[in-house]
Amino acid sequence: MGIPVALRLHCLKEIHRLLPLNHAGKSYQLLGGAGSLVPLCLSSSLQKSIGSIEKHDYKSCDYRRYSTISKSKQESLPQHDLLSFIQSTINKHEGPSHCWLNGIALKKNFFKKEGITLVLVAEFFQGSSLSQHDLFIMLDKVKLLQQRYPFLPVMGYQYSTSPLLSKDDYTHLLRRVMKEYITFPILLSNKNFPKITGGTCCIIFRGLKSPIIYQGKEVDSMILDDVIKDLKVQDRKTANFMHNMNSPWEKPLEVFKEPYLCFPLRNLFLYFPGCVSVDEKGNRVFVSDSNHHRIIVFDANGEILDSIGSSPGFEDGDFENAKLMRPAASFYHAADNCLYIADSENHAIRRADMERRILDTLYPATNSNKDSNSLWSWIFGKLWSRKDIEAKSDEFPPKTLLFPWHISKCQNDLFVLNRNLQTLWILDLASGALQEIVEGFSNILEKCGHLILEKSNILKQIPNDLLKQLTHTDCSLEGIPYADLISSIATFQDDIIICNTVGQEVLKFNSKSGTLSPFQFSNFSILGLPYWFSFPMERVYATKDALSGLHVDHAELFNLLPGKVDIKLSIDIPKSFELVEPLNESCIWRQVRGAATVVSEAEKVSTSEKVCAAQQWYDELDHRTFWESELEVESNKEVHSSTESSVELLSSSPSEVVPEGKVLTDCCINTSPGTSEVIISAALYLKLRKTADSGMDSREQKAAKIADSLDPTRRVSKDLLVSYLLASKRDLEGLIVTRPLQVRLKFECPNHPTSEDNSKEIIITDSSIDVSVSLLNP
Repeated sequence: MGIPVALRLHCLKEIHRLLPLNHAGKSYQLLGGAGSLVPLCLSSSLQKSIGSIEKHDYKSCDYRRYSTISKSKQESLPQHDLLSFIQSTINKHEGPSHCWLNGIALKKNFFKKEGITLVLVAEFFQGSSLSQHDLFIMLDKVKLLQQRYPFLPVMGYQYSTSPLLSKDDYTHLLRRVMKEYITFPILLSNKNFPKITGGTCCIIFRGLKSPIIYQGKEVDSMILDDVIKDLKVQDRKTANFMHNMNSPWEKPLEVFKEPYLCFPLRNLFLYFPGCVSVDEKGNRVFVSDSNHHRIIVFDANGEILDSIGSSPGFEDGDFENAKLMRPAASFYHAADNCLYIADSENHAIRRADMERRILDTLYPATNSNKDSNSLWSWIFGKLWSRKDIEAKSDEFPPKTLLFPWHISKCQNDLFVLNRNLQTLWILDLASGALQEIVEGFSNILEKCGHLILEKSNILKQIPNDLLKQLTHTDCSLEGIPYADLISSIATFQDDIIICNTVGQEVLKFNSKSGTLSPFQFSNFSILGLPYWFSFPMERVYATKDALSGLHVDHAELFNLLPGKVDIKLSIDIPKSFELVEPLNESCIWRQVRGAATVVSEAEKVSTSEKVCAAQQWYDELDHRTFWESELEVESNKEVHSSTESSVELLSSSPSEVVPEGKVLTDCCINTSPGTSEVIISAALYLKLRKTADSGMDSREQKAAKIADSLDPTRRVSKDLLVSYLLASKRDLEGLIVTRPLQVRLKFECPNHPTSEDNSKEIIITDSSIDVSVSLLNP
């Protein structure tokens, strides 16, 4: 039975109305190229008509969507050579004509049969200043799509005359990945594909069909977003079905992608200190430890006073629990004692009340802050991530704040700029309302040129060789050299503070004497345990493999009778290193799980038992919901089986003498019949030991020792780390490394023995164990 003529005429009219065949004298072509099938955006009435005549095989028609991008910016790739080549390299880190950098997909289904894959073709290193500028623009667009579609496979591709890179190339690439926070893998190859090796472009693969190529920086993010959204429609039913299969009480893991190539560099004390601001009257310096997602506050002597931000994310609250995502420049406003922060990857402006120690969001305005302290918001925060990773709206926001980096104040307004100084957002300081958007550097100079020139004049006082080291391209805008570094410097007392993002340090330069020296930091206990060293407590129980990927320095099994167990932990640090400060309790994370309870310093008397692994979670819920009531503690009560977890464990006595080269800590637990486990994580702040023997070591040997401590798991090439450290041109003996410690102790306890005189009396046993852990370099 054929399709009714009236319906066919109606369909033709709808299609003719939707297809812009010609505009302003430019011709346009099919979005997917010949043979590609892309769903057409039809009106709701027409979609209903299609749905009502499926039995007439209407679905088999060839629907094509036409793009409004000119031919010069979009091309089709009729051959499958590139796709086939990429597929052949999956699961092969290196081959005769390719090399994967910054990780590899390690999945055979990276290119799904009906899925979407985005490939960014660019010169990630050794490119001209123009190509690097195009790369910067395209990276922002690709990263934005990654945030909007977190399950979209993204990779980079670069053509090279040889897949084998020199040490300088690797070092340059590592700096590029760190600076731009590139989280996707990059394929380097000497295979020449002429259609895509002429410059920066984006390629969208829809399954195994012909790809779509978008050339140049003029590609609009809205166009890419529309294409991906349209191609994603076909998988929506399957995705919704799989989503409904999940339990509504299962909290998804809050996994944040981070650059694989820079994985070991997370263990540096500072990891891309990008921007700095000061409170001169209050003797405070605010440094954005950008890739650690925190703001560190310290004084003129380098003593750490406070830290803002706990882990990557987007959450308001007190400084210990608030979350940032690559904070950039900040501005201190003395009138309200607040620090205004450009939260770059969250596309937001955050405000830190330095007196109340509370972080909130100034822009964008959100209603979530009003009820963030309510019971239900806390419950949903425990069950699901507070930041909805999936896009909440189908509309792409073209005029909102995207990747802010620089921030300053002018009268009652905040001036916010992106990193390449091409977009200016003017916000009201009091309300955070977006008042104006200015495009183009020449137009920006008319608005805030005096602020940029003021900072650029400070840059002129800094040694030129240091400036060249901090930026790899000639970033001169309208005759202003090194304009992209305006937020990396600040005047403080008689010095100029400089963020050295290559050497991962903060410098102070005295222009009068010409001396350049790094800050000597202290009081690291304020920082606590870094977020990547441990896992949230509820996740350990909810996910059986939550700790499986964690490097463990020491694991041991003990068979003991039930009762009290005193654990003394002795840690041998590498002989080439020394502790910057003694291990503080705030830098230790401990957890007891299974058939055991904790005995804290304040609990010499046994307390009433708690049952089941989730008890602590419910106790915390009760604590937030109701006022704490004083309960009488039953004394002389025997310890029974329990699965309580706790982080309150005893530390080593302050009066105890610690031998040189060792770190001591202890804890005490009550075990019951069954299996239990103690997990201990700690952050040891180390630096190279200065001895007569160390003076004989070459700079390469010192770099090799630091590389071993940074990456004990050998996830990244040691030669690459050594090359990077040598290229930093900094004093390696002053480099502070945050050495992670991971210890897991398992206990197997049989049933309680009983008294011979009275079988009802349970006998418990006191035990003491000594555990020795060695962190010596391999």
